[in-house]
Amino acid sequence: MIITDTHTHLYSDAFDDDRDEMIERAISQNVSRFFIPAIDSTYTESMLKLETDYPEHVYLMMGLHPTSVKENYKEELQHVEEMLAKRSFYAVGEIGIDLYWDTTTLEIQKEAFKHQIKLAKQYGLPIVIHCREAFDEIFEVLDEVMDDKLFGIFHCFTGTLEQAHKAISFNMKLGIGGVVTFKNGKIDQFLNEIDLKHIVLETDSPYLAPKPYRGKRNESSYIIKVVEKLAEIYNVSEEKIAEITTQNSKDIFGI
Repeated sequence: MIITDTHTHLYSDAFDDDRDEMIERAISQNVSRFFIPAIDSTYTESMLKLETDYPEHVYLMMGLHPTSVKENYKEELQHVEEMLAKRSFYAVGEIGIDLYWDTTTLEIQKEAFKHQIKLAKQYGLPIVIHCREAFDEIFEVLDEVMDDKLFGIFHCFTGTLEQAHKAISFNMKLGIGGVVTFKNGKIDQFLNEIDLKHIVLETDSPYLAPKPYRGKRNESSYIIKVVEKLAEIYNVSEEKIAEITTQNSKDIFGI
């Protein structure tokens, strides 16, 4: 059984004291594929080091996170362009719109989002979307840029059934993580109406730890709790969940 964590911030300073042990813990539980989203240029060096240290397990994305879209966003986008031109990545992400922390940057967030979608299409890469309190705004952009080159993952999907279908209509898989185990997470109530072929697994560690670790630091080995919950929701074996979702991640990332 191979389990894929399609979204984990392994470079986070939350792991500075035990990063290697934490990664080994995950690998020992068959969580052996880690896809690493970018935030901004300040993390690039530590991402590259992770890839050097774990070449058989770590796969990097490149992008500018919406909460890092600030006054210097054009320089940051330039960095994204330079990195994509210099070497290969497996996705452009995480990109999107976040209106939870700051609504004043909406216009430049949209601009950065569209620009990076264009880059993803140019390089034939999937996008990994960050959406927080911004479903309408994200869908508006996707409507505008939709074509057969657009595909990817709607990271940390926490919307309604209707929003799930809409995301899927844009060639997006749904990234399902710890929220599915929350009592008030709500997605567990309709997820079985979504075909498993549209689902990938993620932790978003160190954030959003599943039950029974909710409120604590999340780590990739905890994805096992997401697998268990999905096996229950879909009434299939944990092995089946791992198999299908890992294949879905291969279809998206090409590896």
